Amino acid sequence: MKLVVAGSAALDTIRTPREVHEDTLGGSSVYASLSASFFSRVALISVVGEDFPRKYLKVLRKRNIDISGLNMLPGRTFRWEAAYDGNLEHARTIRTEINVFDGFTPSIPYTVGGNSNLLLANIDPGLQNYILKKIKPSGLVACDTMNLWIERDLKGLLKLLKKIDIFLINDAEARQLSGEKNLMDAARYISSKGAGMTVIKKGEHGVLFFNKGLCFTSPAYLVGKVKDPTGAGDTFAGGMMGYITGKKKIDTGVLRRALVHGSIMASFAVERFSADSLARIGPEDIRGRYKEFRELTRF
Repeated sequence: MKLVVAGSAALDTIRTPREVHEDTLGGSSVYASLSASFFSRVALISVVGEDFPRKYLKVLRKRNIDISGLNMLPGRTFRWEAAYDGNLEHARTIRTEINVFDGFTPSIPYTVGGNSNLLLANIDPGLQNYILKKIKPSGLVACDTMNLWIERDLKGLLKLLKKIDIFLINDAEARQLSGEKNLMDAARYISSKGAGMTVIKKGEHGVLFFNKGLCFTSPAYLVGKVKDPTGAGDTFAGGMMGYITGKKKIDTGVLRRALVHGSIMASFAVERFSADSLARIGPEDIRGRYKEFRELTRF
């Protein structure tokens, strides 16, 4: 099978107390696709403007990502500028330019769908639902979201949940969506709305996985120095779904290892600026961290 990833492609300007990087490669679909490409075939669906640097297209092609679904339209690429606080825990949005993403309806080549899993990376629930109908994936459907869509389109998000196999959300958003303080109660609420499996991301504190009676928790990989947390959640989602897609059979062991590999990929993303940092690693780096992860969590 292959994994189809739909989401945003962006040029990010990131400010931290130590560094500023302008117009770097970003976007939910880009982080997720690069991460997933180490484990399975990937096709990307998104949109960029005519100003999108060709060097970034080369980054995607280098990882053998199918970009036939990457629409290029007249105008400027989606842009996001943010500044992180001293602890790099919170990002303050300075500027958002929707540009070609405004009212975007993707043109999806017929070759993109077929025998595939689908990851609906973080974008408007209405657009996620549209892409789901167009792709008609034969396998699993995963969906990521954020507080913005819970606030702006809760009805659309809940409608989408009825069609989702795996729902990804962070701990604060899970509480916001469910109205529950306890994360197990929040997961039960999300399950009652249709999602078969729920993955609650807790950043540096790891991840929680819920599937009916099954509950599993995994710590985050210990990173010595975080430089830029942008895209960590998208990278996790891509790594997790890429790993699942690369397996012929999905069982409890595969799901647990998928979460670990998602955490490992996120650890690479936060060590450098920009999504193209993921293209600078190799399979041997991932295997090395997986071995270290097993040693850290063995008891």
